[in-house]
Amino acid sequence: MTKWVYGFGNGKAEGARDMRNLLGGKGANLAEMSNIGLPVPPGFTISTDVCTHYYANGKTYPADLEAEAEKALLAVEEIVGAKFGDVKNPLLVSVRSGARASMPGMMDTVLNLGLNDETVEGLAQQSGDRRFAMDSYRRFIQMYGNVVLDVEHYHFEEALEDIKDETGAVSDTDLTAEHLTTLIERYKKLVADQLGKPFPQDPKEQLWGAIGAVFNSWQTPRAITYRRLHDIPEEWGTAVNVQAMVFGNMGNTCATGVAFTRNPSTGENLFYGEYLVNAQGEDVVAGIRTPQHLTIAGKKAHGSDLPAMEEVMPEVFQQLCEVRTLLETHYRDMQDIEFTVQMGKLYMLQTRSGKRTSAAAIRIACEMADEGLIDSREAVMRVEPQSLDQILHPRLDPKAKRDVIAKGLPASPGAASGIVVFSADEAEKLAQLGEKVMLVRIETSPEDIHGMHAAEGILTTRGGMTSHAAVVARGMGRACVAGAGDIRIDYKSGRFSVRDVIVAAGDWITIDGSTGEIMKGRVPTVQPELSGDFARIMEWADSHRRMAIRANAETPEDVATARGFGAEGIGLCRTEHMFFEGDRILAVREMILANDEAGRRKALARILPMQRGDFEAIFDIMKGLPVTIRLLDPPLHEFLPREEAEFQELAASLAVDAKLVQARASQLHESNPMLGHRGCRLLNSYPEICEMQARAIFEAAVAVQNKSGEAVLCEVMIPLVSIKKELDLLRSRIEGVAAEVEKETGIAPKYTIGTMIELPRAALRAEEIAQSAEFFSFGTNDLTQTTFGISRDDSATFLNDYQRYGIIEHDPFQTIDRDGVGELIGIAVERGRKSRPEIKLGICGEHGGDPASIAFCEELGLDYVSCSPFRVPIARLAAAQASIQADQK
Repeated sequence: MTKWVYGFGNGKAEGARDMRNLLGGKGANLAEMSNIGLPVPPGFTISTDVCTHYYANGKTYPADLEAEAEKALLAVEEIVGAKFGDVKNPLLVSVRSGARASMPGMMDTVLNLGLNDETVEGLAQQSGDRRFAMDSYRRFIQMYGNVVLDVEHYHFEEALEDIKDETGAVSDTDLTAEHLTTLIERYKKLVADQLGKPFPQDPKEQLWGAIGAVFNSWQTPRAITYRRLHDIPEEWGTAVNVQAMVFGNMGNTCATGVAFTRNPSTGENLFYGEYLVNAQGEDVVAGIRTPQHLTIAGKKAHGSDLPAMEEVMPEVFQQLCEVRTLLETHYRDMQDIEFTVQMGKLYMLQTRSGKRTSAAAIRIACEMADEGLIDSREAVMRVEPQSLDQILHPRLDPKAKRDVIAKGLPASPGAASGIVVFSADEAEKLAQLGEKVMLVRIETSPEDIHGMHAAEGILTTRGGMTSHAAVVARGMGRACVAGAGDIRIDYKSGRFSVRDVIVAAGDWITIDGSTGEIMKGRVPTVQPELSGDFARIMEWADSHRRMAIRANAETPEDVATARGFGAEGIGLCRTEHMFFEGDRILAVREMILANDEAGRRKALARILPMQRGDFEAIFDIMKGLPVTIRLLDPPLHEFLPREEAEFQELAASLAVDAKLVQARASQLHESNPMLGHRGCRLLNSYPEICEMQARAIFEAAVAVQNKSGEAVLCEVMIPLVSIKKELDLLRSRIEGVAAEVEKETGIAPKYTIGTMIELPRAALRAEEIAQSAEFFSFGTNDLTQTTFGISRDDSATFLNDYQRYGIIEHDPFQTIDRDGVGELIGIAVERGRKSRPEIKLGICGEHGGDPASIAFCEELGLDYVSCSPFRVPIARLAAAQASIQADQK
């Protein structure tokens, strides 16, 4: 027979902290606190299994649940010495949610349950304080009416304000028992008018109404949104905790408060929290009264005149300090605790691992390791990898005012302000004059790369989290907000509008790439500060991880940034980005417009020294670490202009007819370029491009080796291979160039040749492709596109709906789709190793910086992941955590 209800209290419990999946976090910790002898008001937990049953069976309860709950309630009555529903000595309870994962503020709570027109008189008699009893009853009607009966909260607030106006009361505490009695009658009439029936007086009906409301709150829009944002599965469900009430609002020897065992903002080992005398829990968080600090030090630090708990209730404060020490030692983590003081006696209502900033998490982990509470492995597991974004980029000053005008997708973290410009050329020009600029585009293309590099931040109205703008911005460490669909850009008039707000070129705006917010004007930012503790955590992470971490980078600045963040190689150097810089774009366009191979080779000869210089700079910085260089990938039309005026300008600069330029652009135009004449297809059609790039790579490697005396490890990557013969033809040309360079210089370049696995056919034919490839790099961006048949730039318009409807759990462009894309990767890994056991395997898509995807790569035994430079620390930490978790299985 299934057990649905678990009791706790009086120094013992039927549950424990390792039962959080069944009892939820709150229920498991209430049981644990009871077991270790802390003063916990007695109660019982209805398990998450009931929530699962409730939703699977048309919102009905298991047949034997009510009997179990009644038995548990009798045990609470015995401990407290009061009876639920008794007119003279009533037991009152709270009903709270408690999911497996902490969801603060997302789910519903009801306090003071069990009060009615009769039991309130018993409470008044028992406490000797009629005002307290009436205040508790009016709070109960207000909370129950809103949470359980769905009467809008503002109705109760209006009635409360009305009676304060009538009586001249400044705050709630100024209302007398008589005033509160009048308010209770108005509240009950309000409920009856709204619902057409009276407020329930039967305590048992109240209890089951509240239990149902907590289960129903699991599926409220706010809870669903929170679960989606924090990757909490719907099937986990919530538990319900029914607990005897203790009262912090019975007079000046009573109080309620919330505390953290260490500072959650900084991590400093100081008791941190707030309390209120003569109050209930919601008063602290609702801001109705100004909370007071727990400690004298906290009071002084914040310049408060209100007395600290340390001064007002020194004995209880000392007990609370002892509880703080006990809980930290027992849980070996910083705790977020809730407590109530009733008539000078301390009661613990909750403990849980406290939410904290990234900086605080790092400091707490390091200091707890120093204190011997945890070891370095556990310290590494205590820091959420994604949270490192908070400390790697500038952020908005939390004290600054913000005028938010629109919101898009948080595509690349960090905050930036700049004057609005609508073209990449203008961005570069103004930046060279010392202006801070914000590049605003409908969407970006590779041609905008120079302007993106010059800008402080990038804002687009189209595209998703893996659009061109998002990917490039993350690689450059630029703040970016993408897909801000409410914004309308008018390039001709040089302005954009969002509803009734108009922003013109030259106006200042601010974007927050961590939240997606767009603000008018300049908002001050705070620069990140990397502490010595950050270096320690990274050092510990490196000692526990198996996979190498590389970076996707192609400019010397990005490569240097990647090295500074600990990258152990370059996993993707996109050579096409180099083609758009400075005067080399003209040579590229000359090559494209050439009528024959001789003309193309002439133009490529002009590009060769530029590419060689690029590679020399990268090899210099990497100092013998592997560098994977992807040969030209995009179709040629991306390098040609698009507007009539640009056609004319290009024709004049090359001294050719503008009609020729337009004709060539039209000839190269493709209906679906992502699946068109690009990658190895383009290189096999124009092998001279492949040969020029190979020569630039090998000559640069030899030059750097001559200078440093250290061999350069080049990995030449051929993109978009799906047929072994495509790779074989290009491999033979690359080997031929290497032999020529060796003959000319007397030095044999050290290199390997491999391919990107970014097409389903390549994954399926990996066994034969591996015969010609010394490494596979999984291009998960394109592999996801070609597996799903979805364009990553357009997917943002519907993927949110797919997540909301439960069609998919995650955006597949942010976290690897294990079932489809993941299976293809697994097939390629298995078949590639079958043909070549020592083949090097890694990924270089955006997934290389996603912790969940990194964990999947660890499971497959890949050799490395590669991500944008600013995500290298995130990947280092995530890879370490994946290794530790793998060892624990």
